[in-house]
Amino acid sequence: MPTKYLQGGKYGSVSFYFILLISNRLGFVVSHEYANEVHIAQQIQRTSYHFQPLKNWMNGPMFYKGIYHLFYQHNPNGAVFNSKMVWAHSMSHDLINWVHLNHALEPTDPFDINGCWSGSVSFLRKNKPVILYTGIDSSFQQVQNLAIPTNFSDPFLEKWRKSSQNPIIAPPNGVERDRFRDPTTAWQGPDGGWRVAIGGQTSYGGAAMLYRSEDFVRWHQFRFPLYSSQDSGTWECPDFYPVMLNGTDGIDFSSGFGVGVKYVMKASFNSRDYYTLGSYAPEKEKFTSDSGSGFDFRGTNLWLRYDYGKFYASKTFYDSSKKRRILWGWVNESDSREDDIQKGWSGLQVVPRKIWLSKTGRQLIQWPVKEIEMLRRNHFSLHHKELRGRSTMEVLGGSASQVDVEVSFEFPNLGQAESVDTRWADLDPQLLCGKRDASVNGRVGPFGLLVLASNDLSEHTAIFFHILKAHNRYVVLMCSDQSRSSFRKAVDKTTYGAFVDVDPRYKKISLRTLVDHSIVESFGGKGKTCITSRAYPTLAVDNDAHLYAFNNGTQTVVISSLKVWNMSNAQIK
Repeated sequence: MPTKYLQGGKYGSVSFYFILLISNRLGFVVSHEYANEVHIAQQIQRTSYHFQPLKNWMNGPMFYKGIYHLFYQHNPNGAVFNSKMVWAHSMSHDLINWVHLNHALEPTDPFDINGCWSGSVSFLRKNKPVILYTGIDSSFQQVQNLAIPTNFSDPFLEKWRKSSQNPIIAPPNGVERDRFRDPTTAWQGPDGGWRVAIGGQTSYGGAAMLYRSEDFVRWHQFRFPLYSSQDSGTWECPDFYPVMLNGTDGIDFSSGFGVGVKYVMKASFNSRDYYTLGSYAPEKEKFTSDSGSGFDFRGTNLWLRYDYGKFYASKTFYDSSKKRRILWGWVNESDSREDDIQKGWSGLQVVPRKIWLSKTGRQLIQWPVKEIEMLRRNHFSLHHKELRGRSTMEVLGGSASQVDVEVSFEFPNLGQAESVDTRWADLDPQLLCGKRDASVNGRVGPFGLLVLASNDLSEHTAIFFHILKAHNRYVVLMCSDQSRSSFRKAVDKTTYGAFVDVDPRYKKISLRTLVDHSIVESFGGKGKTCITSRAYPTLAVDNDAHLYAFNNGTQTVVISSLKVWNMSNAQIK
């Protein structure tokens, strides 16, 4: 069955961000006894510092008058998809601790009676926020609607009213009525008019259809999409924003269309989030992808990915209070629909990530926001520790179910790396990780971390590197191996993989991994490659979860630095 995902965003000198998503996954029948075991075990696997609603199905910020707001798609009546989703609403002062508020939008009118789905927030003149969102109308057509706060002076923005002129945008000719959704954050062109892009499927392929308006109510479609891809499926959750060529600060469209800026076009399709870098000519209303971007070591397409694991329907927003652009993404469950019903919740958000352009200009860098570090406690570290060939070392025992780990590896014997017969540009990293998993005895690798590991290592999730040589070029393979993550059979245990854009000749690589009961977020090469995965251990839970460093290669690897912190619980009330 097809999946549907929704998003949201922000515009202007004050930041708003929304991710709204919808998932419809196939389930299976389980026994009553197994269901009871699942219910007990998976409450232990509920995350402690990642955002989740208290119960039921979710998916899902904004900064207004000193407060971050998070609006997210929510089924108040169950842990699985329901077509008549609402916009739930939570607030925070630090992006980590959250308080739930009343719902912001619910299906009430003919233009959204079958669901208040995707949307983004834009700031009009005088920093007044408005929402553009996809409604499913009485004929199950996807239309775009407008909502406005009832009181702009309310910092909590608890009440919204829907425009009497809804729907303000209907599906255009040639676009199927159920493939027209997810308006982006709007921006103003040099002529002062507003632009917004809407995802869907057109004769050009998956596309971001472009619209213009003077008053934010009457919209006119441009003849050609802002960008499209003939090789992709229906575009969901498009995002379009500028990044600086130099520096790590974020910028907004309000900074102008000048020199020193590159643009990011992002789309969600085929259950993955892709982006490409390029230039934007506002006078022509055209985004052009750089021919040299799309650095995925495969060399054949222009698309990169934010995250090479379980990650979808992401959205960025500009946080003007700290001059940074922040990326959020949704992570669904890897167990079944029946499991979700039993445990009473489903889906979560990754830790918000600061995002900026790499020094090479070829890709984006991601790193967990600084605020997450306030949850750190019980610091442990070691330095210059050798991991000889085919060895494992326990780092933290019995309390590693929610930790933050930063480690730097050195591999002095690079010349011993294994050769692969295929040209590096034709290598499939995920396939390589599947064939060369953590248990394989290689040469320079695999080496890395075993997280959510049981005492006897019968359960563990492995995040590791493997250095390979392909036609006189060294490449760094990064993998997240869930094949032994759980004794439960009804769990997706896909192994994920990607290459890291670093020069192995420096003979060192870094890894940061955030572990939170059932989610593992990993950042390789100081944020150049990210892989998120889900794990549902049955033995390695709470105080029985261990952390190990390992090296299954024949060549010695050196841990030049390793730091581990236990993580406190975030307050989500």
